[in-house]
Amino acid sequence: MLTLVVDALASGRGWRASARDAIGAGPRAIAGVLEKHGLECRIARAEDALRSRELLASADVVLASAMTMDIEALRRLSYAVKLKRPEVPMVAGGPAASDPAALLSRTLFDIAVIGEGEKALEELLSIGLSDGSIPDPDDLKSVRGVAYRWRGRVVVTEQRPLMPRRELDLYKPSTKRVTDYPHYFAARVYVEVVRGCSNFNRTTLKLRSGLKCTGCNRCSSGSLAERLSCPAGIRPGCGYCSVPSLYGPPRSRSIELILSEVRELIALGVRRVVLSAPDFLDYMRDVLVEPEPLTDPRSPEPNYTAIEELLARLRDVAEEAGACIMLENVKPSLFTERAARLIAEYLPGTPVHIGCETGDPAHSRALGRPSTPAEALEAARRAARYGLKPYVYFIHGLPAQTQETVEKTVELMEKLSEAGVEKVTVYRFKPLPMSAFEHEPPGRPASRDLLSRRIVEAAKQLNTRRKLELVGKRMRVIVAEPHPRDRRHAYAYPVKGGPAVLLVNGASMIASVVEVEVTRVLSDRLVEAELAES
Repeated sequence: MLTLVVDALASGRGWRASARDAIGAGPRAIAGVLEKHGLECRIARAEDALRSRELLASADVVLASAMTMDIEALRRLSYAVKLKRPEVPMVAGGPAASDPAALLSRTLFDIAVIGEGEKALEELLSIGLSDGSIPDPDDLKSVRGVAYRWRGRVVVTEQRPLMPRRELDLYKPSTKRVTDYPHYFAARVYVEVVRGCSNFNRTTLKLRSGLKCTGCNRCSSGSLAERLSCPAGIRPGCGYCSVPSLYGPPRSRSIELILSEVRELIALGVRRVVLSAPDFLDYMRDVLVEPEPLTDPRSPEPNYTAIEELLARLRDVAEEAGACIMLENVKPSLFTERAARLIAEYLPGTPVHIGCETGDPAHSRALGRPSTPAEALEAARRAARYGLKPYVYFIHGLPAQTQETVEKTVELMEKLSEAGVEKVTVYRFKPLPMSAFEHEPPGRPASRDLLSRRIVEAAKQLNTRRKLELVGKRMRVIVAEPHPRDRRHAYAYPVKGGPAVLLVNGASMIASVVEVEVTRVLSDRLVEAELAES
């Protein structure tokens, strides 16, 4: 019996247009549960599953991981399976399942798994899924953290308690299934080091749901346990984010498990590993406050001892194999001088992704942000000073966006450019289920909103300027896949992070690590390059 795990993350309508070199941690975690129970499985990207009738026809069970924006991909996938084989069980998880009623009403999936999926999947396997059967509703009602259809309505079971840190360590993500991805050798393969977020601040904006902060300050000055709940009923974290509600406070995976996973991935041919966490600097900070939950995004400071041990041992593993270890997200509130120095020592030149979202300090506080725009600017300067590559996130169309918040955001972007920021990433606000802003209207597209357009255009200008600085420079890239329209050329990715590269006449070099010279800028996200002369 074959279980097909479909990676629909960031696939939108069924095809991933951006970040094609990213392999998330979620699908491998699910495959790891299947392997633990001796079940045959395979991972496929949504686009590959949708265009391969043979692959879908071979699956006895279909599991899919997706984000909220990927519901259309899940709909297409479910119709491709169910219209021909209605008996095949289909289970969806990931952030897309945080609104299970919407997921199950818009697709033909049988079950949605809400939040952490490992234990729920084990229970589903025990009540029929492992035999290729759709579990009976009488059995499903005892499984916590799932939703299913019953007599024309969606039934959502009791919320599943979050796994404590030591229980999380009982689950090992699959490593061998990484080779199911066509370009795994060039991809950024994410390895989970921390699950959950320490920001339990709340938004102070009046919400459409009628909820309004009372100013009790429990979430910012109460005890760590008190911050878990809000007397006004407002969900925790930045208003636009659902991570604290879905995955709770941070829980760190053990160093030995992370090292084992990275070693196995590198042995299989993975060359770029990203340490995945809502905030890398929360790593083992949860241990410093146990048995209390880590609900303060500022105190205590990072667990420098644990971080140094992890990075030192990972560096040894990577250097021996010629691989590259990178990290991603950090909170400015925790990116201290000591933290920057440690990261630069063990991961020189790594990208560091810094959340900012708005340049207006008052707007930032009202959103529930854990740090200020000024701290984000200082974090970017600090990263650049230590030779790291600062990337900064913003969101346009947020609730309470005004002319003033936009002016301050654009002004901050200019300061970030002067500080040496490599890239500014701008997202359009979309209300996420289980976030404080879940009932707020989505931001209008920048093409139809003058204020949002200012933010997007400022980011494009900054990013284009940075790309122009690369013209004439050399970089080492891994050649990943042929250009979809002109098969002579290929897409490639810088070993240590950077813009996607269109390598002229590079199709014959797939899977090679080569030195290229940038010849021109094609967009704010893509540069063209040629093979460098020796």
